[in-house]
Amino acid sequence: MDIELYLDLYSQPCRSVYIFASKNNIPFEFKKLSLLDGEQYGEEFGKINLIRKVPALRDGDFCLAESIAILLYLAEKFKTPDFWYPADLHQRARINEYLSWQHTTVRLHGSKVFWLKLLIPKILGVDVPQDKLDSALEDLNGSLKLLEEKFIQDKPFIAGDNISLADLVAVVEVMQPLGSGLDVFDGRPKLSAWRDRVQAAIGKELFDDAHQHLLGAQESVTLMDASKMQFFKPKILKLFM
Repeated sequence: MDIELYLDLYSQPCRSVYIFASKNNIPFEFKKLSLLDGEQYGEEFGKINLIRKVPALRDGDFCLAESIAILLYLAEKFKTPDFWYPADLHQRARINEYLSWQHTTVRLHGSKVFWLKLLIPKILGVDVPQDKLDSALEDLNGSLKLLEEKFIQDKPFIAGDNISLADLVAVVEVMQPLGSGLDVFDGRPKLSAWRDRVQAAIGKELFDDAHQHLLGAQESVTLMDASKMQFFKPKILKLFM
């Protein structure tokens, strides 16, 4: 029986799991779940993941939440190539360092900009104060600067000469603001060159496939049923505003 992966490709962590499983020819059944439609609160999904977030994995009777845990589970179960999560102590520590850091920096700040620039005004119909957006952009710029100076430095990839889980997790987060129309690569040649290397290592076709929904978000949000989001409006505004 194939592993079931519950995914919404608007979500950065879901894209990392989707790319990793696809790139490594891991057999899985894609269980599409729409976060914006609130499908994570359905009764059946609650049996898979009580946290009610995606990605989520079901492998027989075993269920697992959290993207980093899922990536490591897949890497270990399917014995994927060592460069993804090397046995070398220092390389693995460097990957763990990035994976531990990114949750409250690149991930948080990229997500916030995506919501403030696109989803909150276009779906919820709420005007975002300019100072809120400026603050979010300042935080994002600070995180991207650290990604370049601390983690990428002058190396091809975060852990050295080869792509790893750190690069995969990083690139999907850095791509997120592009869905709102913000090109974070403009004026950042080091970040752009790193993105191109990661894309080449993943394969352009798979990379583009994983990001096509995100990059079409500005158009697709105009077709969404905004009424479905009203239930979540207070929670979203509290989180991002």
